[in-house]
Amino acid sequence: MKEIRLTTPLSGELMTTVRLTTGGVCSVAGLSMDDSEDCKVCVTESLLLLMHRGYNAAQIAFTVENGLGVEIEGQNKTERESAGQEDEISAAILCALAENAVLEKKDGELCRITFRFGLQA
Repeated sequence: MKEIRLTTPLSGELMTTVRLTTGGVCSVAGLSMDDSEDCKVCVTESLLLLMHRGYNAAQIAFTVENGLGVEIEGQNKTERESAGQEDEISAAILCALAENAVLEKKDGELCRITFRFGLQA
């Protein structure tokens, strides 16, 4: 099992860097081009969901074993932004593209998102 962790501030300027990193990890995991593209979209949408809930940073953990597992956890929570319908669309995209997407809440607020791509154990 290989695990790669990335902690990043949540800002628009760094989304391209996170997408490129995700693409590299997808390659290491042996995902198809379609799964890699879907995974990059899911990571981006997850980060947007956390950003809209007032998190200033996120830790992304990629686990390469029988496919790719992704866990994204919000860090440094401040005031929540209002996004409304955009959040609903992000959550719908995430759940439609990823296997076993789980949006975890703590005290009624989204804090962690996990999903998988590729082979199951």
